[in-house]
Amino acid sequence: MANFSEDGNKKTYKQLFCSAELTGGIHYQLICLSVLNSFLFVTASLGNTLILVALYKESSLHPPTKLLFRCLTTSDLCVGLVSEPLIVIYWLSLLSERWDICRCSLTLSFIIATTLCSVSLLTLTTISVDRLLALLLGLRYRHVVTLKRIRITLAVFWVLSISCSMVYFWNYVITLWYRYIGILLCLVISVFSYGKIFFSLRQHQSQVQAQVEGGQFNQSIPLNIARYRKAVSSALWLQLTVVVCYLPYGIANALTTQQGLSPSVFIVREATVTLLFLNSSLNPILYCWKIREVRQAVKDTIRHICCSSN
Repeated sequence: MANFSEDGNKKTYKQLFCSAELTGGIHYQLICLSVLNSFLFVTASLGNTLILVALYKESSLHPPTKLLFRCLTTSDLCVGLVSEPLIVIYWLSLLSERWDICRCSLTLSFIIATTLCSVSLLTLTTISVDRLLALLLGLRYRHVVTLKRIRITLAVFWVLSISCSMVYFWNYVITLWYRYIGILLCLVISVFSYGKIFFSLRQHQSQVQAQVEGGQFNQSIPLNIARYRKAVSSALWLQLTVVVCYLPYGIANALTTQQGLSPSVFIVREATVTLLFLNSSLNPILYCWKIREVRQAVKDTIRHICCSSN
């Protein structure tokens, strides 16, 4: 693989990923990925637009939590509207050997995708921490997690993501390692948060069960098995989706850096990029499925659109 150190980082990167040798024998695979991402562009755009409209009308969610969902949805929407069309243009320019378009789309795709996926992953990680704090802090949660603090946190996320992405123009390696470390750190924090939630809920359920068996059940302690299972299920599904979508890309990118590029390695790497973008299409489905308030707001929005069209 080309040397990504000192002089010529950007030039070497473009030469490596915009070359005729890279597409040997994988034209069909690139066309399939282009078609798939064109479909994901539509689903991510429509799904996240619908969620944004629903969240705008939804008033029962805690404002800081609602702002986190809106930020996540906005970044996912931008992935669908900008990042996925750019990656399709890059693949098609490779096939047609339009190297000027290839280099331009490659640069824009790398910077914008790094920024948006970083914001999306950081926001999703913050949501996991937010849920953990809601469980641990109890009544103090609303005093600790305020709208102002969440706004500051999200602003820092956007500035950090844009800054690290723009470092590409100075040294590609720094941005690359930001991707590696960022994905790994966010996954670790999310796993810890949801793991803590899971064990805390299980411990609470065990205490309630012990009180019931001992005939000392306190009516102030809610005994709701369905809610308990739903909370655990929601946490596990969200975390599993993040791991499935993001971890393969981190592994593939690290292996590419170590082993070098060939057409077969390149197509595997690009497939993991598609999987990463898939997360932006899955998030609206997951939140509609697992969060009752969002699901109801989406239903009301769709019902309003259907009535208006008639």
